Amino acid sequence: MSRRVFVSAILLVTAFGLVSPLHAQEAAAGAANPEVVRWSIITAGFALAIAAAFGALGQGRGVAAAVEAIARNPSAAGEIRGNLILGLVLIESLVIYVLLISLILFFVKPF
Repeated sequence: MSRRVFVSAILLVTAFGLVSPLHAQEAAAGAANPEVVRWSIITAGFALAIAAAFGALGQGRGVAAAVEAIARNPSAAGEIRGNLILGLVLIESLVIYVLLISLILFFVKPF
């Protein structure tokens, strides 16, 4: 388990290292188009709503399947519970990524 965490941490640091030069660019001259700003806010709102809705549906299905599996085989409850928590964390992380992108679209001037 610790090797997996170590490899994940290295990949995450590498990804941030490759993305960081994008933030070093200078801001574009001139004001942003108000129509582009309006559509970026609308797009971010819809993206967040869709991600939250389908994330909640996925979590509900995952919990229902785990409860049914535990009811069928109570001796495997510990392993099922661990896999359930891992799955829920991964589903929630996708929704949080969409939240991050939505916040970027809300607060960063496009183009």
